[in-house]
Amino acid sequence: MSRGGRPKGAGRPEGGPRGAALWGGRFRGGPGPELREIGDSLRFDGRLLRVDVEASAAHARMLGRTGILPRREADRILRGLRGMLRDIDAGRLSAAGAPDEDVHSFVERVLTERIGPAGRRLHTARSRNDQVATDLRLWIRGEAEGIRGGLRALAGALADLAARHLGVLAPAYTHLQRGQPVLLSHVLLAHAEPLTRDDGRLADALRRMDECPLGSGAATGTTFPVDRAGTARDLGFASPCRNSVDAVSDRDFAVEVLAAAALGMVHLSRLAEDAVLWTTAEFGFARLDDSVSTGSSIMPQKRNPDPAELLRGKTGRVAGHLVALLVILKGLPLAYNRDLQEDKEAVFDALDTWGASLRAAAALVRGLSFDRGACARALLAGFPEATEAADYLVVRGVPFRDAHEAAGRAVLLAEERGCRLPDLAPSDWRGLHAAFGPDLLPLLEPRTAVARRDHVGGTAPGRVRREIARIRRFARGRGAGSGLSSRGRRGSSAAR
Repeated sequence: MSRGGRPKGAGRPEGGPRGAALWGGRFRGGPGPELREIGDSLRFDGRLLRVDVEASAAHARMLGRTGILPRREADRILRGLRGMLRDIDAGRLSAAGAPDEDVHSFVERVLTERIGPAGRRLHTARSRNDQVATDLRLWIRGEAEGIRGGLRALAGALADLAARHLGVLAPAYTHLQRGQPVLLSHVLLAHAEPLTRDDGRLADALRRMDECPLGSGAATGTTFPVDRAGTARDLGFASPCRNSVDAVSDRDFAVEVLAAAALGMVHLSRLAEDAVLWTTAEFGFARLDDSVSTGSSIMPQKRNPDPAELLRGKTGRVAGHLVALLVILKGLPLAYNRDLQEDKEAVFDALDTWGASLRAAAALVRGLSFDRGACARALLAGFPEATEAADYLVVRGVPFRDAHEAAGRAVLLAEERGCRLPDLAPSDWRGLHAAFGPDLLPLLEPRTAVARRDHVGGTAPGRVRREIARIRRFARGRGAGSGLSSRGRRGSSAAR
């Protein structure tokens, strides 16, 4: 269409001259500039160019295989589409700046310009409704591999950092108050663990979206003898979608991916927040490398944790995309409605942001260096040994509530004297509870307290070493949440 005027090719068959829409026979005029401004989608759905050509190639193969089109004509279309794929991969073909309404009309126009009238038959037995639903699934499937690689890379960076600091003790915090002694490595791995769940959620979403909408038509299927199972196989899907109305209106797969992205960004934001705290002068646990920090335009001394702050900020945008798509879907009648065009910008930006944020988070982790002494000194205040005193009494038969009270009185006494719990004399302990004995004091040492938590999920050094090895296996593509069907990795045979 021309900007703001009568669409070029209006009143002509689909696939008319340059810039024509895939509709128009029953119209005398075309959309005005106001509708074009909000309705044309090529500026963003041009990103689907390659997968649209791949899906079109699979469709053309099916048209020739079933006799819907003469084999010679289908082969001509296929050759044209394969040439387009080569040009896309070589950077010679792009939809940027083209006058077409959307990526589908761009592909059909370029194909027709290259191979002649046969290109106008590609859309036989297909609608843009089932076409775009297929394209978006294919695009997400391709992007998901990069996201999952980013999750594994970040987990590997955290495991490496944990391995380098295996002997470092620090306080574990609850309510942002010092709680109990912990291995710093255990805390670092606590940020790696959610990444395995993120990977699992993404893998689950990919399994559920492993159905092909092509052949569903606009909503009710098609009268042509299409081979939907064959098209699905060509594109690497497990099966065709089971209901044509649902196939063109379903965006559950996009919601699931956005939900995974939003939660994945929340995990990055929590890691970022810890990095911000650790690198403050108030904590002083860590320092950021120059490559992952910036200065101030007015304060020369500043070393700002910009990557961490940006990760926190970008999380809100991705969460907003999830909410936006849910709101779009909540009141839509079946089947396809133009509202669904709004799914793509949300999905594109969310996955772009998640992928970039994972790379930035991995760089942030690699740029952290910890001050072992500062971490150890933080255990000298806040009475992180108090729980050990309570547990000591419980082992000797004292009810935990009574033991808790006795340990609390010990903290109060130490506060009044301005000392640590290990500085209290054995007589002080016996005055607090008769069951306290001289063998309590060694148990109050932070390293002893850490070593005694020797169980699955505990912070004992041996347990943490095993967890480092497990996260490293995940980072190499093995272990929790790393499964992806060979079908998902194989992609489209039509592109080969």
